Amino acid sequence: MYAQMVETGVKKVKDRADMDANEAAFMLQIDAEDKIEPQSWMPEAYRKTLVRQISQHAHSEIIGMQPEGNWLTRAPTLKRKLQLAAKIQDECGHGLYLYSAAETLGTSRAQMLDDLHTGKAKYSSIFNYPTLSWADIGAVGWLVDGAAIVNQVMLQRTSYGPYARAMVRICKEESFHQRQGYELLLTMMQQGTQAQKDMVQDSINRLWWPSLMMFGPTDDESPNSAQSIAWKIKRKGNDEIRQQFIDQTIPQLEVLGCTVPDPDLKWNEATGHYDFGAIDWAEFFAVIKGNGPCNKQRLERKVASHEAGAWVRDAAIAYANKQANKQANKQSNANKVA
Repeated sequence: MYAQMVETGVKKVKDRADMDANEAAFMLQIDAEDKIEPQSWMPEAYRKTLVRQISQHAHSEIIGMQPEGNWLTRAPTLKRKLQLAAKIQDECGHGLYLYSAAETLGTSRAQMLDDLHTGKAKYSSIFNYPTLSWADIGAVGWLVDGAAIVNQVMLQRTSYGPYARAMVRICKEESFHQRQGYELLLTMMQQGTQAQKDMVQDSINRLWWPSLMMFGPTDDESPNSAQSIAWKIKRKGNDEIRQQFIDQTIPQLEVLGCTVPDPDLKWNEATGHYDFGAIDWAEFFAVIKGNGPCNKQRLERKVASHEAGAWVRDAAIAYANKQANKQANKQSNANKVA
């Protein structure tokens, strides 16, 4: 998932005894694993939380096209260029699915985009880092999409129906992206020059810690997680899924023949997990607040692209209105004849 620190508007999880009849019935539906649908009654805080999470997820898919598009004209072969173009197209589609899911909650596409363009809404911190080399494209696919998949797989079981159903296709495509990214890096490590191998290691060094930050702060510092889990929007805490990602990624790293920039990383026989070093949360919060390497550039380009595409949206609306009027006139004439 590309959503972090999603505000629930709830300070603590409400006790069942303090709920009114509607809230109690809602929680029984959640407990029974019955999906909440757009027409279902839901607490306002639940609705607002979903709008924030799904729209942030959508924004991340769209902004995430930029660091990959940076290399579209510089891909080393036609095959790689086609792969990258297909991936960027997929990410655009993911944004569309998610904006559509969010709209079922009563918000509008225009409002969500305005919130993004004015800085009110956020997107994942990972997309505020630059892609400095071709190896970064592989590392983004392997690490960034790999981290997203760990979170997104459980979102296929999220309590809100439209969101869960959108995630089914998204997860299938993201899994392909992850494998594609890993294959790119593996090819460079097995067939590349020493300079290309060094390029892969440099990419991992720069993107490893930002990838771990994608899961959000530790559970102790994430006051919204408990409520999201109670509503079954989320299924696991930040620490658990971060650990899951590390455990499944390190064996793949060893096959590559690379390392991560963490001297504290080691296998713990007692826990059955990898121990790892401290994450620099000061860096994470700085990026979230808009002070990352590419925050300003990413948002400026998104706004400029939106403004440049206004004529396309206007033309589409004009055409739709013309077709609607034509259909209305046709129906009116048919009624007169009848």
